Amino acid sequence: MSGRARPLRLAPGPATKAVIWTVLGVFFLVPLVSMVEFTLRTAKPGVYNVDRWVAVFSGATHRYDRVYQGLGNSLVLAAVTVAIVLLVLLPTMVLVELRFPKLRRLLEGVCLLPIMIPAIVMVVGLAPTYAVVTDIFGSGAWTLAFAYGITVLPYAYRAIQGSVAATDLVTLTEAARSLGSGWWTAFWRVIVPGLRRGILAASALSVAVVLGEFTIASLLSRVNLQTSLLLVSQSDPFVAVIFALLALVFAFVLLVIVDRVVSVRRRTAKG
Repeated sequence: MSGRARPLRLAPGPATKAVIWTVLGVFFLVPLVSMVEFTLRTAKPGVYNVDRWVAVFSGATHRYDRVYQGLGNSLVLAAVTVAIVLLVLLPTMVLVELRFPKLRRLLEGVCLLPIMIPAIVMVVGLAPTYAVVTDIFGSGAWTLAFAYGITVLPYAYRAIQGSVAATDLVTLTEAARSLGSGWWTAFWRVIVPGLRRGILAASALSVAVVLGEFTIASLLSRVNLQTSLLLVSQSDPFVAVIFALLALVFAFVLLVIVDRVVSVRRRTAKG
């Protein structure tokens, strides 16, 4: 016999894939469907209507003002947190990759550390710091972005690091510099486009984490979406579930959009 032996590929077959997707679909859809069914209930068993959904979207009542306030604060927090990630973490990772590769392990350890620290412990350490933050910046909810910037570090780092590992930043930077580009020009016009996939994923994950965060906001006495939902749930649990559903759908749609954008750009680059 001649020729090389074919490598053994352990890829799941169509039936296995179908089973996996079915199990995952049931795992995620059953709780969501149950939440939708809960929000449609009326006082009569077996009778459903959409009055609560209409009231939420029509804004005809002031009972939900606190939820809208918490939602607005969370969206502002998400935007500021993403800005912190892109303006602090991204340049730091690029600088370490290009100039200080020996510090790569140290940076990774620092960025992954928050995921190993319970939120309650982190708040205990942040409380004295936020006493100073309050004196300087005030007690606005947006100041939580400083804490959230730490909380999202593990997710943002992993997302960006995947793109950094798949891109030869040293060669790209040297090529740009040899053509007369300055450091910032090379960074914004060469490196950032090459890391677009990781940047979009990091931004989407940061938004999802901020929208679902409760412990830090509650213990630091700030109003965000989750703390306002807790207060509303004490008087109207149906509306609290509606807003929780909307937040889940928003995060899911955001992740799907990021995945589609990345896929389209990848196909365009290959074509």
